[in-house]
Amino acid sequence: MRPWDVGWAACSACTGAAHPEYGRCLAHLTPEEIDAVLTATPPGTAGRARGRPAPAIDLRGVRVPARLLEHILGVTGGRLGRARFDHAVFDGDARFGATVFEGDASFDHACFHGLASFYDAHFATNVCFRDAHFAGHLSFSEARVSGYAVFDEATTGGDAVFDSARFGKDASFHGSVFFGPASFDGARFAGNAGFRTARFRRVVSFRRTVFGGQASFAGACFSAAAYLAPSTVGGGLSLAGAGASAGLALTAAGCSVDLRRLRVSGGPLTVRLREAQADLEGATLADAATLVGRGPVRLVSLREVAAGTGLALSGVDLSGCSFTGLRHPERLRLSGCVFAAPPRGVRLALTWPPLRWWRRRSVLADERAWRGWPEAEGDGPPTATQLEALYSRLRAGVDDRHTATDFAFGAMEMRRLARTGPGRWLLCAYWLISGYGLRLGRAAGWVALAVLITAAGMLWTSAGTMAHRPLPIVQEPH
Repeated sequence: MRPWDVGWAACSACTGAAHPEYGRCLAHLTPEEIDAVLTATPPGTAGRARGRPAPAIDLRGVRVPARLLEHILGVTGGRLGRARFDHAVFDGDARFGATVFEGDASFDHACFHGLASFYDAHFATNVCFRDAHFAGHLSFSEARVSGYAVFDEATTGGDAVFDSARFGKDASFHGSVFFGPASFDGARFAGNAGFRTARFRRVVSFRRTVFGGQASFAGACFSAAAYLAPSTVGGGLSLAGAGASAGLALTAAGCSVDLRRLRVSGGPLTVRLREAQADLEGATLADAATLVGRGPVRLVSLREVAAGTGLALSGVDLSGCSFTGLRHPERLRLSGCVFAAPPRGVRLALTWPPLRWWRRRSVLADERAWRGWPEAEGDGPPTATQLEALYSRLRAGVDDRHTATDFAFGAMEMRRLARTGPGRWLLCAYWLISGYGLRLGRAAGWVALAVLITAAGMLWTSAGTMAHRPLPIVQEPH
């Protein structure tokens, strides 16, 4: 940077922020002058009976060697007021362990050439690391931020460890790049946590993480294995438009999970949900994918999902799930899933037949939307031909025999309703007589009725014959 490009009064020897009394930055002051600056009583605080406020630090644009930072923290006892480290360059290790920042702290565009340690540090208000560059390791373990935390566009070359960190309000990592492994195990976010468009080049872990509000990974990129297993999500968890290249393991409970347009190009996708709601619309899954539900787990949509080697759903409520546009429905494996059902009771209509009642069977939410049944869900109901294909291709992956039979019935029902002319009348007769060969009770009823009618006819004929037969003449003996 050039002296006229900065937004502060530059040092006479560099582009760092100069102290107004000396005209030089802290890096170009003598140790005695630094002590005088740090121990000076701020205006308006003289005469206070107890305590002295932590000194404000202005190291904007300053090259900060490790010895200078150690000297500052030693003189202040690890207590800093308003701390400005914007555009600062830390040549060696920057150790802020157990430091207390009583005022706002800003490290925007700062560069850390060595270790950056904020282990057990306490930020009483807000902290900002926007566009900061960490060439080595970053340690934020057990750090506490009472206000807002911003790491947008930050870059970490080594390990990034946020284990057991505490964030009192919203924390954002939008657009950050983690070239090394990243760990947020046991971290607590009281507000919203944003990782939109963040890039994780190595393995990343969110085990036992607590999100008090929304947790957004929309558009994030996971180049290595990713383990998202938060113990609590107060709001929703979003991976909309995210991409994973080496597998993704997701565990969540008690929240909505947005997986729309998720792309998993390599490695398996494993989703375990408990008392949650998920949406997979438009997802592209190149490898094996599994979604397991415990408790009431509801899947909203499988529209336009492309599962390369198969998608297995277990213990999921699909009563409101839309399947329209699902690619390769035959690759779907359904185990212990719940589907929608026709409405109960007798219904009157102006169409034929005017009186209808439906037998209890498993139906897709798409059919409910197509028929316009009450409480039907879904946007843009499919055609009868599309429903016929869905029922036929989904049937192969259903492990329950009764559900598979209901899907076969649904396919024939949609075929009948999609046909016109003599073909439809033949299917109508097939449906009326035997329920497409799937309702044996109906066929047995027709047979019993035919036998009854035949027997009644035979009895009637026999009775008529007996009535018209002439009486025999009996001759008296002589």
